[in-house]
Amino acid sequence: MWLAVLSVACATDGAPDVVLHGSLQGSDNHSYREVPFDVPAGVNRITVQFEYSGREERTTIDLGLEDPSGFHGQQGLRGWTGGSKQLFTVGAIDATPSFAPGPIQPGRWNLLLGVPNIRASSNSAFTAKIWFGHPGDPAWLPAVLNPPQRKEPGWYRGDLHMHGAHSDGSCPTQSGEGKAPCPLVFTVEDASRRGLDFIALSDHNTVSQANDIRELQPYYDHLLLIPAREITTFQGHANLFGTIEPLDFRIGSKAVPDWNAVLKQAADLHALFSINHPIRPNDETCMGCGWTPAQPVDMHLVQAIEAVNGMDALSPIYSGIPFWEAQLNKGLHLTGIGGSDNHDAKLALPAPGGSTPIGLPTTVVHAEELSMRAILEAIRAGHVFIDVQGRPGRAFDFVASQGGREAEMGDTLAAPRGAAVQVTMHAKGLDGAHAQIIVDGKEYVPTGDLSIHSAEQALSFEWPSDGGRHWMRANVRAADGALLIVGNPVYLNE
Repeated sequence: MWLAVLSVACATDGAPDVVLHGSLQGSDNHSYREVPFDVPAGVNRITVQFEYSGREERTTIDLGLEDPSGFHGQQGLRGWTGGSKQLFTVGAIDATPSFAPGPIQPGRWNLLLGVPNIRASSNSAFTAKIWFGHPGDPAWLPAVLNPPQRKEPGWYRGDLHMHGAHSDGSCPTQSGEGKAPCPLVFTVEDASRRGLDFIALSDHNTVSQANDIRELQPYYDHLLLIPAREITTFQGHANLFGTIEPLDFRIGSKAVPDWNAVLKQAADLHALFSINHPIRPNDETCMGCGWTPAQPVDMHLVQAIEAVNGMDALSPIYSGIPFWEAQLNKGLHLTGIGGSDNHDAKLALPAPGGSTPIGLPTTVVHAEELSMRAILEAIRAGHVFIDVQGRPGRAFDFVASQGGREAEMGDTLAAPRGAAVQVTMHAKGLDGAHAQIIVDGKEYVPTGDLSIHSAEQALSFEWPSDGGRHWMRANVRAADGALLIVGNPVYLNE
């Protein structure tokens, strides 16, 4: 006898919205069974986890999904796994391979069970857990689809800006005789080869790459793939991380009069917003590239600035660091990040015209685990430094302490007037370089030697507090002055 029992669970703790139970017997061999469930209005994703017993007796259950158009003999099959997948998702924009993305109509859906084998004397109990997604959900939900790649705290290395075939990324064709839109897998493979822990796939004004991410992420289980987009307008560019929901980018239109309208959309999506390469031309040489808003922007709705884009840290003209520091001097807590802005996944070395390989620069994030949620939360918090040259062996941290309290990069520390703030830095893979201290945008030269003489070294100094509001951060520079590390600030007396 076959049956299905539906129960509704509270989804606030990550529990499924619907749980279906049933069983199959020997009489179900070589048959198809439909297990119905109802999808309410306002749903834009269905995620299913399916488990069954009897495998030790060679029971096999194949799994598919039918939408409401499949009733009354019409074709409504949204996908079929065979027996290869016990977890899948179908969304409006993306889906697990073997399923088709598209609109999620409210109404009666079916799990379609195919039974290629069950012995006459066998009984197989099954459970299907179903989660419903809704517009505005962050991309890391439901959690069952997005487990951490690593569960331990650490400094994780990544690239937050790159392009492939879903926008204007191109690479040499198979013959080498021309260039063509570059398949996303080349970007992911190159990032993996370079030892990165995460990358953000940020094509222009699109999230169509999310479907490819569904295919690639299970295989690349050491590399976190973060869906992103570069919001590309006539008044500047910005990256939006952690959402695949629609966003209207048409600044200057009736619906989107200015950047504030975009920023309010981003806030509603729980997304991380970063201004890209703010100091760029905005003319025929690079139309819309520079940050040139026509109306005042509420910068409190911005979380980060791309302080280093490609190799622009070497440029006194195009470096984003002065723009970032000017925002810090206005009292804003904006995280400085970096991105390669790579447009050719096969690029091995920097190319004439400024194109850079993946991972140059690298954004290094101190997160509680390697997951999309944790990486983006740590960037919001400012627990970040930028490895300008993208060297895997390099590491840096900056901790300020006073009165038994500590603050890492991005944190705030109280330091009363007359108190001595103790600053400790740890540098690895930076021998021959020296630390440079920046307070409120100006170089501060402490007493003591901040030269790095060994492969791994601690540096420290004291800073006398005047009780006022300040921010303090560090760069690391090579002996010739080249910028190697850009640290984020500790905020004092905020």
